[in-house]
Amino acid sequence: MSYTTVSAPDFVPEMPHVSFMGMEFDPFDTDATVEALLDRADRGLAFDYLVTPNVDHIVRLEAEPDLRPLYEAAGMLVCDSRILEIFARFEGKTLPAAPGADVVASLIQRHIQPDEKIVIIGGDDAMLEALARDYAITNIAWHNPPMGLRHKPDAVREAAEFLVRENERFAFLCVGSPQQEMIAKAAKEIGRGRGMALCCGASLDFLSGKTARAPLWMRNARLEWLHRLLSEPGRMWKRYLIDGPRILKIWMRYR
Repeated sequence: MSYTTVSAPDFVPEMPHVSFMGMEFDPFDTDATVEALLDRADRGLAFDYLVTPNVDHIVRLEAEPDLRPLYEAAGMLVCDSRILEIFARFEGKTLPAAPGADVVASLIQRHIQPDEKIVIIGGDDAMLEALARDYAITNIAWHNPPMGLRHKPDAVREAAEFLVRENERFAFLCVGSPQQEMIAKAAKEIGRGRGMALCCGASLDFLSGKTARAPLWMRNARLEWLHRLLSEPGRMWKRYLIDGPRILKIWMRYR
């Protein structure tokens, strides 16, 4: 497989945040998000993390506001929802979608070298094998925390310590929300370490082929949610048919 390496810019200027639905977003599209991640990682800055809120995140925060500090502490926060992008547009705000799966794919396919060390929290052997087979990425520091992580503070701390100890440029946290944000915030609070951690959910599952992603036309039509619902109805029906529609009422209240 061939790789195209794109150098990080010398400096990525800060852009004003976009206040939307109680959150302060970085108004980056996918390319700008990747550039900002490369810039921060390559400058050797202290450890920080990226979160990518979507409709599911916003609905959860409405029910569990005590989770909000996980997002407020993040060094980067970009929109992972074409639905939120539309709502923001109705308010006259520019909030481009930067899907986490696209950000992760760009880093893996174009910027991370085969011999470069990366950290992965979560996932399974099949994911690691796919990264080695398809992208020649084999220098992986892998930590697989236990199930029920959200209610196991010692396991969160163990994962955070591993992340701080092992990370160089990029780490990928694949244990779902809010568990991955809990690990990232705990790692940042440790106060040492370097590089950027991406709270990226199922992004590596898509990239490795473990989970089929919606075809491009469905993504462009803002129907990726429908593809996931049809692909995994038993697991996704509540998220998309019960919880998801609540976003309209939440948006109207904020508006």
